[in-house]
Amino acid sequence: MRLTTILFFLTYFSLVPAQAQLSEIQSKKIDSLFNTWAEGNHPGGTIGIMQKGEVIYSKAFGMASLEYQVPNTTETLFNLASVSKQLTAMGIIVLQERGLLSIDDDIRKYLPDLPDFGHTITIRHMLHHTSGMRSLHAMLRLAGWRSDDSRTNEDLYRFMLKQKDLNFIPGDEYLYCNTGYILMAYIIEKVTNEKFPQWMENNVFEPLGMSNTYVEDRYDRVVPNNATSYYNRKDGFFRAVEYWGYVGSGNVHSTTADLLTWLQNFSTPSADWKSAFETLKTTDQLNDGSENNYAFGVNVGEYNGYERISHGGSIGGFRAYASHYPEEELSIAVLTNFSTANSGGIEKKLADILLKNKSNPIIFSEVKDQNGNNTEAENYIEEDLSRISLSEYTGRFYSPELETNLDITLKDEKLIAHHVRHGDFPVELIKKDALDIQRFASIEVVRDSEDIITGIKVSNGRARGVWFEKQK
Repeated sequence: MRLTTILFFLTYFSLVPAQAQLSEIQSKKIDSLFNTWAEGNHPGGTIGIMQKGEVIYSKAFGMASLEYQVPNTTETLFNLASVSKQLTAMGIIVLQERGLLSIDDDIRKYLPDLPDFGHTITIRHMLHHTSGMRSLHAMLRLAGWRSDDSRTNEDLYRFMLKQKDLNFIPGDEYLYCNTGYILMAYIIEKVTNEKFPQWMENNVFEPLGMSNTYVEDRYDRVVPNNATSYYNRKDGFFRAVEYWGYVGSGNVHSTTADLLTWLQNFSTPSADWKSAFETLKTTDQLNDGSENNYAFGVNVGEYNGYERISHGGSIGGFRAYASHYPEEELSIAVLTNFSTANSGGIEKKLADILLKNKSNPIIFSEVKDQNGNNTEAENYIEEDLSRISLSEYTGRFYSPELETNLDITLKDEKLIAHHVRHGDFPVELIKKDALDIQRFASIEVVRDSEDIITGIKVSNGRARGVWFEKQK
């Protein structure tokens, strides 16, 4: 071979980027994470990994249906749960780029029948979970809805029309809120005069090449190749009864292949989508100037020293996680159909195998509340609770916002809370006028100027201070 020819080939191959691929050791390590999923009669999921535009791992494990013994495949459809939020956010961005709305618009411009809470709530607030609105599931639980009761966008909207208060002033805090994303689906329908599922298919999924992705607005629809989800309990697997008929905050169904196609756009979007995906990563400060790393349906943070754009999801027995590492052009999609799958933990294990840890460990101690927010531990002055008469806390309390009663009674010198659909809960007196209904909610007792109890404010994390008036 002539020297010039040799030099040509050496130059050519030095310029062509090496295709990303897994080493044999990496592949075996990843496979080993799912050994139990591959055991007989066990649900599982699908795992997809893409790097620099190339799929380097795509495998399915376990069963899509235990009843009919149908295995998962890489083409199996799973409910993305809250991973869906970034897709709804993209729908809003598309409309903004077309000049049909602004994310800084007051939401009552499009939903004028919503209550005026005394503070402007913008679409931007809902995107960042800083709206202050009470969240769907927390609110409905206080209203007496059980975990498997069917719920739709219409159910939420009906309750929102009765709300009088917010959890906090919009922009003051981050508090995860499904309500905002459901209302965004309504806004998309108002602006486009089209149904949310069809509009998303035509304007987001199809243009981005996500041919096996759709919005599921009915939980009883028959769609081939969908996985069934299961709860994993001590005495075996049980089918999760489907109750999720709402959209916007969740319930997009997809495959790992489509999800990887979506995630790659965070690094190499087409010219038509570049500005939209940049907007999707936008974070804003809270009112006090502190940082909020929740962008538009995605968390923007870091893992092991690498920037990471990510989000998880959970509904019924479905668990999902999607992440993208821009520096490495690495995307990871984890879709599973059983409740203890721990998709977020799996994603981290996959990242540990694929990426060299370049972070410096920082050891610190902090206190977080049940929603993951930093808080300071409260120091209560110890009270002599024996002097407090428990009987004054008894009675029937009614919430006009939730149209439901909560009864507090005294049985065997102990307080008991009763709801007609939830049954009885033990109540603990924490301090004067502060009660805890175990496994249900906390209570702040409200008195008038004559020290007479007029009602209670009930909170359960994502729904704070719901007013229940004491009935005579």
